[in-house]
Amino acid sequence: MLTAARPIATPGRWAHLGADDDAVWGSFRGSSAEPYDTVVDHRHVGVRCSCPSRRVPCKHALALLLLWIGGHVPEAVAPAHVTSWLERRRVVDDRRVEAPSDPAPPAGPGDGTDPGGEVSDQRDDGDDHDVPPPPIDRPDGRDERVARMHEGLDELDRWLVDRVRTGLADPALAQYATWDSLAARLVDARAGSLANRVRRLAGLVGASADWHQRVLDEIGLLHLLSQAGRRLVELPDDLGDRVATTIGWQVRQADVLAGVPETDHWLVAGRSDTREDRIEVRRTWLRGATSGRWALVLSFAAYRQSLDTSLEVGTTIHADLHRYPGHALRALVTPKPPKPIPKDASDRALSARSEAFFGTIVDLCEEVGRALADEPWLDRVPALVRAAPTRSAGRWVLTDDTGSLPLDDASPSVMSGLPVLLAVSAGGPVDLTVEWTPTGLVPLTVFGDGDGVAVDIGPRADPSFVGAA
Repeated sequence: MLTAARPIATPGRWAHLGADDDAVWGSFRGSSAEPYDTVVDHRHVGVRCSCPSRRVPCKHALALLLLWIGGHVPEAVAPAHVTSWLERRRVVDDRRVEAPSDPAPPAGPGDGTDPGGEVSDQRDDGDDHDVPPPPIDRPDGRDERVARMHEGLDELDRWLVDRVRTGLADPALAQYATWDSLAARLVDARAGSLANRVRRLAGLVGASADWHQRVLDEIGLLHLLSQAGRRLVELPDDLGDRVATTIGWQVRQADVLAGVPETDHWLVAGRSDTREDRIEVRRTWLRGATSGRWALVLSFAAYRQSLDTSLEVGTTIHADLHRYPGHALRALVTPKPPKPIPKDASDRALSARSEAFFGTIVDLCEEVGRALADEPWLDRVPALVRAAPTRSAGRWVLTDDTGSLPLDDASPSVMSGLPVLLAVSAGGPVDLTVEWTPTGLVPLTVFGDGDGVAVDIGPRADPSFVGAA
């Protein structure tokens, strides 16, 4: 942990630093949506930090001590949340002293130390269940936001239990208001992403012959997210960050851009437009030439507004990407991305297309499987594949020597690009960018063999909605 603490033991990463005879405190400004408030009781040895790490002391506490030892923490009067925490620790210590009849606990992990005398993984060794933790004084109201989100997740779980108890044959499920009222409550609870999932779920009811299974699957994923959202502090840091953003925890762009950039030549591999409620969403998928990693750039447009068109499908850009917390797919391109490299650039070292690996159907399945193992709630996974479009068992599929996968041919927007795919491929294998979805593959881009041409066939936004010609 000391190795992880040294890089962040710099005054520029901290705010509200201070120390007195009892404690040292500060707020660490990292890549998360909110700063981590850290307090170290250096007199009676105790740590408190709002980060989700399960290690005690965490790297923020150790970095704070390194700053203090190095003389970078000024003397100051302790703020209210520090003094209240210290007072609570003293109360607990006094209770232990006033109860000599109780046998002393044996040395070991149960009393906050291991046989070597070091602090163990037990969180906040001054906590006592009879003394409620005091609220932390934060001007940004973070505690209130967390409490509201937890209330929303509790209500979501109760609603899901009621749905399973009454069964999917309940006539109320066919009424959009049944779902919309829950989505509105989730929006109030600052869980907007879950609200969008609930509204999309409403559109599945009665939409196909297998809608019961699809609704039940999504109910299971909503339950998974509601449970994970209430246990963020118990999850590994990266997974906890991904769960929080999936639920709808807002992350400031400034915090994302403050993180370490990922520099590469990025192939603009595909684009997909969808509508969520009354907002058009554009997903642009980038693939790193060196890293081979995917990144997702989102743009949004309300009524009569235009979606971002700065990233042209098939081009390559040399740019810095800043990923959202948790090493997520979603990322931000630097505010002024470099000039795109032309599709027919002669220097193949700069062409992410030339470095891209267009795998088989089996490779695609393995890539999707790995992504879903990390995040089971994903409903879109990008992939590069070389396959041929054909008909099988009454459906359009992509096929090669290793297998076949169906297209999402029930979607009109997906099928509108099928004629172009058939024309470019001429019925033979062709390089493609696709999105895996639970209902089938969505072709986004078809690359012509040898000529470097990339044809964008991804689902389009509704022109009447965005005001396009």
